Amino acid sequence: MDRLKKITSYRLFLPFASLALVLLINLITTPTFFQISIRNGVLYGYIIDVINRASELVILAVGMTLVISSSAGTDISVGAIMAVAGAVCCNILAGGEQSVTAYSAPYVVGFIAALIVGVVCGCFNGFLVAKLKIQPMIATLILFTAGRGIAQLVTKGQITYIRVDSFKLLGASLPGVPLPTPVFVAAIVVIITMLLLKYTALGLYIQSVGINPRASRLVGLKSTMIIFLTYAFCGLCAGVAGMVATSRIYSADANNIGLNMELDAILAVALGGNSLAGGKFSLMGSIIGAYTIQALTTTLYAMSVSADQIPVYKAIVVVIIVALQSPEFAKMRKRLMAKSASGARKEVA
Repeated sequence: MDRLKKITSYRLFLPFASLALVLLINLITTPTFFQISIRNGVLYGYIIDVINRASELVILAVGMTLVISSSAGTDISVGAIMAVAGAVCCNILAGGEQSVTAYSAPYVVGFIAALIVGVVCGCFNGFLVAKLKIQPMIATLILFTAGRGIAQLVTKGQITYIRVDSFKLLGASLPGVPLPTPVFVAAIVVIITMLLLKYTALGLYIQSVGINPRASRLVGLKSTMIIFLTYAFCGLCAGVAGMVATSRIYSADANNIGLNMELDAILAVALGGNSLAGGKFSLMGSIIGAYTIQALTTTLYAMSVSADQIPVYKAIVVVIIVALQSPEFAKMRKRLMAKSASGARKEVA
C-alpha cells in the first residue's frame, strides 16, 4: 500500500498513466498500431507517425509551459506566429514569387529571418503582458487575430511554394537517417531548454515570479524582464515549429499552418499536470501531454473517425483526463487510500 501511495504521488504519474491508457486502447482497437516497417530507409507506422506529428506540438508546449508558469496566462497567438514565420521564410526564399524551383536567397537567411520574426512577435506579446500589464489572453489575442492577416500580406494572399528538395528536409527525413527530422528538432529544443533550466537559475526565477511576482520583486528579481523573456522564448519556439510545419508541405499556407495548435499546446501543458495559475511547472509533463494529444488524434484516425468528428471525441477524452488530474479528484483518491489503509490495519488487528 505504501509503495502504491508513493507511485501515485509521483508528479508525472497521471501524465504517464494518461498516455499509457491511450496506447492501451490502441493495442485493443488497432492491433497494428505498434507495428513498424521500413520503406525507402525510413521507419513507418502509427507509433512513428505519433512521434513525428507531435514534434511541432512538443516545441510549442515547451514555450507555453514557461509562459504559463511565469505569467499565469496563456499565449494564444503561437499558431498565428507559426504562419507568419513560415510566410516570411518562404517569401524570402522565393523572392516574392508564388512558386520557385531554386532559392532566391540562401536557405539560412530565410530560416534565421523566420526565427527573428518569431522572437519579435514574442517580444511584442511580452511587452504588452509584462510592461503594460495587459491580461495575457487579451494581449496575445491581437496577434491571434491579426497574425494570419500579416502572413497573407507577406505572401500577397497566395500560397507560396518552395519546390526545392533541401527545403523539405526539415519536415521529412535526412538521407540515411531512419527517423523523421522533426523528431530531432523537437529533441534539440527540449534538451536545450532543459539544460538552460537546470544549469541556470532561470527555472527557479520563473517559478518564483509565477507564484508571487510582488514578493519576487522585493527580493530583487526583475519579474517584468523574466515574464518578457518567457514570451520572447515562446515566440522563438513558435518560429521553429512554423519552419517545421512549412517544410512538411514545402509551402507557406497562411490559413492552415498552425491552425488551432495554440489550443493543443495549452492542453498539453494542462495534461502534463501543470497548473494554469502559474508557479511550479514540469517541462517533461507538458511533453508527455503533447504526445498524449497526438496519440489520441492518431488513434481516432486509425479508428476511421472522420476529421469533423475528431474534436468531439478528443474533447470528451481530454475532459476525463483533466478531471482525473484535478485537485478535487486527488483529495478523493487520498481519502479512499486512507480508508483502505485504515481497513487493512483493522483486519490485521
